[in-house]
Amino acid sequence: MDIDARGPRFGAAVTTVVLAVVLITSSWVLLAWQALCFAVGAVAGVQRSPYGLLFRAAVRPRLGPPMEVESPAPPRFAQGVGLVFALVGLVGYGWGPEWLGMAATGCALAAAFLNAAFSYCLGCEMYLLLRRATA
Repeated sequence: MDIDARGPRFGAAVTTVVLAVVLITSSWVLLAWQALCFAVGAVAGVQRSPYGLLFRAAVRPRLGPPMEVESPAPPRFAQGVGLVFALVGLVGYGWGPEWLGMAATGCALAAAFLNAAFSYCLGCEMYLLLRRATA
């Protein structure tokens, strides 16, 4: 079943804010929350992630019907990629070196920002490239 394409973009906007705060504060707790959100999105699907549930409950009812839907597989894969970067960031912030935490968080932030601002999902593009390469 296809999903409303605005949902993952909303999640990316929230993720952008969360990761920016992580970079400013070096908060491993907030990064752990984001890692949990990525994990739920990767395992259960973006529509069941905390930000997906927030979108469905609070944002989508205020919008018109979706003009664009997409397969849930590419955003789900992108959540897995985000999870990897968040986990590497947690290692950096938790055990050092701190620059590793900052670099991994910065990479995840850049990808989330591209999705939120320009609707360009790097993880989704990686998914499509891998599908083509293995077909």
